[in-house]
Amino acid sequence: MDHLKILVVDDEARMRKLVRDFLERQGYMVLEAADGEEAVDIFFSEKDIALILLDVMMPRMDGWQVCREVRQYSKVPIIMLTARSDERDELLGFQLGVDEYISKPFSPKILVARVDAVLRRTNAQGASEIVESSGIRIDKTAHQVSIDGKDIELSFKEFELLSYFVENKGIALSREKILNAVWNYDYYGDARTIDTHVKKLRAKMGDKGALIKTIWGMGYKFEPAE
Repeated sequence: MDHLKILVVDDEARMRKLVRDFLERQGYMVLEAADGEEAVDIFFSEKDIALILLDVMMPRMDGWQVCREVRQYSKVPIIMLTARSDERDELLGFQLGVDEYISKPFSPKILVARVDAVLRRTNAQGASEIVESSGIRIDKTAHQVSIDGKDIELSFKEFELLSYFVENKGIALSREKILNAVWNYDYYGDARTIDTHVKKLRAKMGDKGALIKTIWGMGYKFEPAE
C-alpha cells in the first residue's frame, strides 16, 4: 500500500494532523483539504488519489456535495467521517455511494485498518479473476460487472456484496457473515447497512435482482437461475 495517495478533508486542522500522522506511519501519501471546495479542486487536479476521507460538516461545500461531485466522475473509495450519529445521515451517505461511514470520535488505528482493507481490495494485483453465474459476469481485477452482456455501474460496496453472493451461490448467508466478509470484522454497523445495500443492488440488477433471495429472520441467499 506504500505511496498511495489519500485525500483527508476536514475543517479541523488538529483532526487532519491526527489522521495524517497515522496514515503516513503506514507509508501512505496524504493530501489535505480544509473545506469541500478545496477538496474538489485537489481531487480533480491530482487525478491519482486512491481514497478520500471526507468530513460531513464543513464550510463552503459540505461532504455530501463533495461526494456528489466526485461520484459524477469517479468510483474512488470514500470513507465519510462525521460528528453526528444519525441514521438518516448514514443512509444518505450510502445512497450517494459512500463506501464506509465512521462516527467521531473514532480510534485512529481502526480508521487505518479500514483504509487498509478498502485499498487492499481495490488495488489487488494479479491475473484477472472472473466469476460468472446466471448471465452475471464479475471481473474482480477490473472491478466490472455485466449482466447479459450489458455493463452495470456499482459502488465499491455493492460490487463486493454481489461478488460475495455469487461466490457463495446457493448458501444461506446470515447478516453477521455478510458484515464480516464485506465490511470486515471491525465494522460497527448493523443490519440496516446490509439491507440498504441489497435494495440498491437489486434495483441496479433489474430482473436478475430477484436472484438475491431474502431469508427472513436470517439474511440472504443468491439462487442461480435454472
